[in-house]
Amino acid sequence: MTAETPTAPEVGLRTLWPYLRTHRTSLLLVAVLSLITTAGTLAQPVLTRDVIDGLQHSVPVTSSVIGLCVLLVGAASINGLRHYLLQRTAEGLVLTARRRLAGHLLRLPITEYDNRRTGDLLSRVGADTTLLRAVVTSGLFETVTGAITVVGAATAMIVLDPVLFGVTLVGLVVGLSGGIFFARKVRGMSRQAQERIGDMTAAVERSITAARTIRASRAEARETATVVHSAEQAFRAGIRIARLQAIVEPAMVTTIQGSFLLVLGVGGARVASGTITVGDLVAFVLFVFFLVMPLGQALNAYTQLQAGLGALQRMEEVLVIPLEGEQAPPVPAPRGPADAPAVEFDRVGFAYAAQDGAPPAQILHEVSFRAPAGSRTALVGPSGAGKSTLLSLVERFYETSSGSIRVGGTDIRDLDHDTLRGQLGYVEQESPVLAGTLRDNLRLATPDATDERMRQVLDAVNLGELVERTPLGLDAQVGEGGVLLSGGERQRLAIARTLLAAPPILLLDEPTSNLDARNEAALRAAIDTVASGRTLLIVAHRLSTVLDADQIVVLEHGRVVATGRHHELLETSPLYRELAAHQFLVAPLVEAD
Repeated sequence: MTAETPTAPEVGLRTLWPYLRTHRTSLLLVAVLSLITTAGTLAQPVLTRDVIDGLQHSVPVTSSVIGLCVLLVGAASINGLRHYLLQRTAEGLVLTARRRLAGHLLRLPITEYDNRRTGDLLSRVGADTTLLRAVVTSGLFETVTGAITVVGAATAMIVLDPVLFGVTLVGLVVGLSGGIFFARKVRGMSRQAQERIGDMTAAVERSITAARTIRASRAEARETATVVHSAEQAFRAGIRIARLQAIVEPAMVTTIQGSFLLVLGVGGARVASGTITVGDLVAFVLFVFFLVMPLGQALNAYTQLQAGLGALQRMEEVLVIPLEGEQAPPVPAPRGPADAPAVEFDRVGFAYAAQDGAPPAQILHEVSFRAPAGSRTALVGPSGAGKSTLLSLVERFYETSSGSIRVGGTDIRDLDHDTLRGQLGYVEQESPVLAGTLRDNLRLATPDATDERMRQVLDAVNLGELVERTPLGLDAQVGEGGVLLSGGERQRLAIARTLLAAPPILLLDEPTSNLDARNEAALRAAIDTVASGRTLLIVAHRLSTVLDADQIVVLEHGRVVATGRHHELLETSPLYRELAAHQFLVAPLVEAD
């Protein structure tokens, strides 16, 4: 049974640090450039005031004009460089997040894939990580630089005219308080929106994966309706965010316009009374602009930051899941005795985890048998007897509920996963083929295999014609999921991939289920060749493929009901004889009248 999935803690800015840490040099440079740009921006109103006052009093203003031009051009240039570095850092941040998330996803326990939708996991790597870009560009740095600009502008405004600053501050507080209140709600809404996008991605992935089945079942309209329903849910979640932003943005526009009008009205009266000069008023208005605009940008950045943190929460929900093998022993496992069986099941029980309140489904009960080194052991029995589950347990895709499994005399729980699987070659029943080339698929477990060796194993499983079919040879594409190959070709390619690695123990799950008689015979010959000195565990429905097995283990309802060779089981096991009779390997029993 699987442990309960841990819950991710509420994320905050501290959660971003592992992503930002690798880019701290670039971020520090961006921060320095931001300070330079801010200082140059805040100096512009002062020089503008000097120009205006100088013109009013016929004082030379050449140096002030030159200084103002230099500041304008210099600030713009530095800001452009800052923007590029910030965008580049943000892209690096997204890459870091995707690298971390993808590496984690591919090492999750198999049970997590059983319980989660593929499309939702894809959405977390794609859509959710993309939102982190806004956290850095529109969120974190715009908030910080905006705050610096606001502080500098507010200080200059207090020096110029404390009364005007007080008038401006009252208008801003009234306008911004409502905007901040609504912006705080964005994180939860953004998380819900990303969840709906994950649902939609999962629905699309499900439909595309089963496109042929859907067409054959004439179910396109129903599947389209399912996808559209998910898209509508995502649409409604997006509309909720848009509705909130429709409240925030007009509030900000009203605040900005109201602040300018208020300052112009009160400031004009103070100029008329002689309290301040026209230059002071122009400088103050410019400072209002430098105060209000960063505040608006900061509020928008805060909204973006909340949306990004909502996406980060979904990423952390996956990242907190313990990886497969994280509890592996820190010391090497003891080596078993030299005469130990290659594989041994000792009173093994297994139950899948409970789901939706249902009790755990017990699959195996007290299963015990031995597969001596160099022998061939066949696992047979009706569908649902637990045969494939036994191979999954040897691979440690799942952990036993009771009992133990030993490989070479060592309990597999004392071996780390890589060490264990390095001794095993596993061919699944569905024989998955990865999108790419023949070479890509063959080298999956043996990346340094030579072309000659790859051609040899393809010939061994009667797939040599695939290489000769096109001028591309081993670089021929197999299509998504091997769609350009027949079912039998996919199965033989999966077997060739395992044979290429040549591990000491081979686990073959229905290796001949999709093969015709000719290819079955060729594959049996290939297995006979590679089986020399190796241990084979074969799940078989076709008893004809295992008649010469050293031992046959018969399972029913998750229990071992008989063990022996073919001729022995015909005499001692009614179930085996029944299976053999159904496949015309022996005359059926006829009850006496």
